[in-house]
Amino acid sequence: MKKKILITISIISALVIISIFWSIISGGYDRQNKSILYLKKIIPTKLAKTIRDTIFVIPNLQQENKILALQVKKYEQGYNGELFQNRIIKTNDNKYEYNLKKFFLPFPRLDLNLGWKAEENSKRAHYLEIVDDKIFVVSGLGEMIYFEKYNINKEKLNQTIITNNIKELFNKSQNKFYGIRDLFYEDNYFYISMLESDKDGFTINIYRALKNFSSLKFEIFFKSNEFAKNYNLQTGGRIESFDKNKILFSIGFLSKFDSAQNPNSLAGKIISIDKATKKFEILSLGHRNPQGLLYIKEKNLVINTEHGPKGGDEINLNFLSVIEKKDFGWPVSSYGEPYSKQAAAFYKEKGYLKKSHSDYGFKEPLKYFTPSIGISEIIYLKDDNSEKLLASSLRAASIYFLEVDKKFQGVKSLSRLYLDNTRIRDLKYDEKSESIFMILENTPAVGILKKN
Repeated sequence: MKKKILITISIISALVIISIFWSIISGGYDRQNKSILYLKKIIPTKLAKTIRDTIFVIPNLQQENKILALQVKKYEQGYNGELFQNRIIKTNDNKYEYNLKKFFLPFPRLDLNLGWKAEENSKRAHYLEIVDDKIFVVSGLGEMIYFEKYNINKEKLNQTIITNNIKELFNKSQNKFYGIRDLFYEDNYFYISMLESDKDGFTINIYRALKNFSSLKFEIFFKSNEFAKNYNLQTGGRIESFDKNKILFSIGFLSKFDSAQNPNSLAGKIISIDKATKKFEILSLGHRNPQGLLYIKEKNLVINTEHGPKGGDEINLNFLSVIEKKDFGWPVSSYGEPYSKQAAAFYKEKGYLKKSHSDYGFKEPLKYFTPSIGISEIIYLKDDNSEKLLASSLRAASIYFLEVDKKFQGVKSLSRLYLDNTRIRDLKYDEKSESIFMILENTPAVGILKKN
């Protein structure tokens, strides 16, 4: 009898281990699950890939076939923007419940087999903007579509193409195009930030086009004049509404470690730009890679999110009315860690990645995340009972609900809405439809969240 019990326990244990291992090597697991994160640490990447391609070759092919089938369906439906998922989801604490809809986008999907650092994937990050009763989406390649907002209540979005001159701009110049970094609309103009390279290196600039539903003609609006020798992902590029006929623009540190703390450089800064004169002002420094940007006028508050290195993703607050040093510490202070031994040696030599901001004269983040969630865009929601920040994430495939006090002195509660291994690139709230619009990279898709 004891022997049978031991055999049964052994079989169940083996099945559990196989199941967990398959989740890890297939990539279909919750990347914030602590148990799985621990197991992933002790399983070498090369070993995991070898086992995936041998022992798990059939289940792996089945998973790839599911992805392929969805991609075929996406391409066959063209610009219909068909609904392919509709379900109810809840946060981890059951505090918030939403109806989730997913509609196809006619753009290339992110290919994680290439690695998230791949140049090709730089052109597969898509962005959206709400303009009156229309939703506009630009692909990482610069293709643009729009659809009527009320179509989210139907089975199809019925997307319409808008032509533009982005390819023409680069065909005429010596510059090379590496992808879109944001889409923004205000006062009858569309703005896009683009990563490009010229004879001086890699740089990020803003282009602008007058609103036209048939065709958009973009022209250079603002040059950062910051250049990196090599292609990298620490570019920032978010554009946001500001005050007094100005916009906000975030610029990553471009892997130039001496620049983020240098007031004479725009790398690692958040700036305001006058839309008429194009004059700029540095509002804060010490940023690594600002991914989300928000201005709350009633509080005169700029909020940004940014990627840490390995861990240490941050949500930062800049109260513009408060006279203080507007420095968020990178690269001197960070709650993240180096990615490699070589990087660790470099940081140690330079005295970087100190595990406090305030002890070294920098501003502490409102919230930081370790392990990294791959934080992206951030929005602000307010009602009679609470004030909340909603932060989307790439790695964690989630939206984080941070309830804050009225003075933004701390986080009262944190809830997580998990979207099943779906990277969330962009996030916008529409008051009229009371809906949250998202760009989901894996398919890709437009995601819609509405309170159930």
